[in-house]
Amino acid sequence: LSTTLAAAGATSTVIDCDPNQPIQTWATGASKTALKVLGEVKEQHIIDVIDEEAHARQFVIVDLEGTASRMVSRAITRSDLVLIPMQASAVDAAQAARAVSLVREEEKVMRRDIPYRVMFTRTSPQIPTKNEKLIIDELRAKGIAVLTNHLNQRTAFQSMFTYKLALDELDPGVVNGIEGAINNANRLTGEVIELVRALRRRVAA
Repeated sequence: LSTTLAAAGATSTVIDCDPNQPIQTWATGASKTALKVLGEVKEQHIIDVIDEEAHARQFVIVDLEGTASRMVSRAITRSDLVLIPMQASAVDAAQAARAVSLVREEEKVMRRDIPYRVMFTRTSPQIPTKNEKLIIDELRAKGIAVLTNHLNQRTAFQSMFTYKLALDELDPGVVNGIEGAINNANRLTGEVIELVRALRRRVAA
């Protein structure tokens, strides 16, 4: 999402708050992307960092660990949109439901709506599986909002971290399916942008 935004000319910052710092590690590579990556941000500073970056950049993406914490709660309170990634499994569905509950708790604290969407990852780029369809139907039946576009299981997405490059910087002679991955990322990013725009129009109205 972030490198696709940068490739389209948008100013974008990723704040890597995952304890393992995977994006910060990625940023030590040779990528020429204009994406800005910040790591080592402490929970007592996260709001100030988000606000500072949001003042200077068009998009600020905060990558968080998948468990409830003060850091996660503080980031959620500053969010225009919370994306909850999950794979098409019953275990992930339960975790996603807990994440949605956390967002709703923060809504009560802040006394405002905090939009969110569940984002499916590592799905088949071909035909959706029966298991995937079943889980999506169950989530929607519970009133849990889901993005239409998924981030598919593609070698190119994994290779970004292997070679520490953006998608459009990968070597097609070494990595398979780059074009398909770029198209997938563009569709997902386009949906997220349109969703954020619609939400901001609603707030303005």
